[in-house]
Amino acid sequence: MTASPDSIVLEAAAERLRDAMIAGVPCDPVRGLLGAAASPDAGYAVQQINTDHWLAAGRRISGHKVGLTNPAVQQQLGMDEPIWGVLYADKCRTDGDDIGGTGLIEPRVEVEIAVVLGADLDQGSHTVADIIGATAYVLPALEIVDSRLAWDITNCDMIADNAGSGLYVLGTRPVPLAAVDLRRVEMQLTINGEAAATGNGAACLGNPLNSVLWLADALSQRGTPLQAGECIMTGSLCGMLPLSAGDEISAEIDGVGTVSATLSKY
Repeated sequence: MTASPDSIVLEAAAERLRDAMIAGVPCDPVRGLLGAAASPDAGYAVQQINTDHWLAAGRRISGHKVGLTNPAVQQQLGMDEPIWGVLYADKCRTDGDDIGGTGLIEPRVEVEIAVVLGADLDQGSHTVADIIGATAYVLPALEIVDSRLAWDITNCDMIADNAGSGLYVLGTRPVPLAAVDLRRVEMQLTINGEAAATGNGAACLGNPLNSVLWLADALSQRGTPLQAGECIMTGSLCGMLPLSAGDEISAEIDGVGTVSATLSKY
């Protein structure tokens, strides 16, 4: 039987991660605090403590992210299943923005398809038809993944660290789902004008809609279902790539559009 960490330990782990984010300086992994109780469930408990903290401080949840949907990313981090985290409105950026000076510690970039919901997903167990019916539109997106733990992570650490959420950059031309087959889209990423990665929609759990389906079931069963208006970052179409100050990032997803950002400084 897996040990359950007490509330004092969970609070200490959450505070460690908050302090690291505020200071912009990495901290020790939280698994050291959790000990034998370090598990995905413990990670989500820590994440929830910080979610409650930030909501009380006035931040707004704008959506959710699914991580580790791409086998390439799973292999990079030694994990074998998806995870999820919270997106905050103050961490959303727009196509073409300079994302420098935003408190990033060790950023990496992923290219993703963002799904924006037009209806709640609160059925407990969903079908792909439910997901299609609830989708308002899709957008090309960059996720700027970050780690308050200097990427010294286990599954529990990354979940506790809000699934590595840093910033997310959205394109501004919405595309109706009927206009594109998300499974078959092709993606090209360039950094400083040089080809950096390619990928396709099938790299994201076989289809980005499967990612939304997985998340909808997971959150509905926890009693916190996805709601209309939420933006869902569905997962990477390629592996994570490290970023450096001065980088110019641009991605094109066939049939979905283009999105870009500049990282002028950390």
